Amino acid sequence: MKTSLLPIGLSLTILSLMLTGCGARAAKTDDASAGAPPPTQVEREADVNIVKVDHPGQFPLAEAGRIDVAPTLDVTGVVMPDISRNVPVITLATGRILEIHAKLGDTVGKGQLLMKVQSPDIAQAFSDYRQAVADDVLARAQLDRSKLLFDQGAIAQKDLEVAQDTEAKAKVTVETALERIKVLGADPAHPTPIVDIFAPITGVITDQQVTAASGTQGLASPNAFTISDLTHVWIVCDVYENNLSFVKMGEYTDIRLNAYPKMALRGRIDNIGPILDPNLRTAKVRLEVANQGGLMRMGMFVTATFHSPQTQVEATVPAAAVLHLHDRDWVYVPADGGRFERVGVTGGRMLPGDLQVVNGIQPGQRVVTNALVLQSTVEQ
Repeated sequence: MKTSLLPIGLSLTILSLMLTGCGARAAKTDDASAGAPPPTQVEREADVNIVKVDHPGQFPLAEAGRIDVAPTLDVTGVVMPDISRNVPVITLATGRILEIHAKLGDTVGKGQLLMKVQSPDIAQAFSDYRQAVADDVLARAQLDRSKLLFDQGAIAQKDLEVAQDTEAKAKVTVETALERIKVLGADPAHPTPIVDIFAPITGVITDQQVTAASGTQGLASPNAFTISDLTHVWIVCDVYENNLSFVKMGEYTDIRLNAYPKMALRGRIDNIGPILDPNLRTAKVRLEVANQGGLMRMGMFVTATFHSPQTQVEATVPAAAVLHLHDRDWVYVPADGGRFERVGVTGGRMLPGDLQVVNGIQPGQRVVTNALVLQSTVEQ
């Protein structure tokens, strides 16, 4: 009996130890759970554009007004000469330039002496003319003699006809030589190898390709001068593809010079480029403008304002209601619970006492009349 009871007691002891260990581990796990930190909770950050003040009634409100305006587009342009009013100064005579009486940038009048050219072509033309005149005199004398002889029956009819033909050809030669002298720019009454070149129109010399003592090869050489009539000029603007709806042929635009900002001019849209710049996606728009008093100079920058044919409704608010902060314009509108919401807007033109608001708020919406005071209160 003793031998059979020993294994039973040993088994009970082992079972007791195992139960004790499990209880200890369970107690240890409960203690660890009790000391762990609470689970993480995410808190949403408050909207920085919503502000709350203790006494919202101390900030007066105003109702946004309404204005019907036509959208405008401001672009930058450059003053250029009207190519159709550019006149080249040329000479058909080949030779050497003796004197130059005008230079680039000068204002010249029609008929003003620009330069003198010494040309062998002119000398040869006068020589041919004098020879033609002498031949014509001889042919006319021979014709008179032939008529006298024919009346007396001394010569035949055909001899008289030959004399008449010779005199007619001599006259044609004289006319041709005289015309050549005029084409070369010389005066038949003053035979000289030096020809004077005069300005064909009144304007400004915008290009010069000759200097004193240089040579000229007639039409084979570049134009000696280019004179531009600057009473009317072109203004060339770059308009982006998405703004081309503002541009209509024949319509007028407002133009302001950077040099004279208080002067308002008007220009007519004369041409819209048919090809866009592939890199900038812009079209060249050309304006034709009267150059009053010659104030517009070539290369000047101007601002051209294009007006859309359609009008749209926009809001107006007191000028003090707009706050410029962080490179943006803002207004404060009332919200629930004595709070105010800061709303971004896009300002437009200044009106008497008010400011035009292109977008951000609608007409009739209430705004704080003095946004700067409210902003200062919030910051304090």
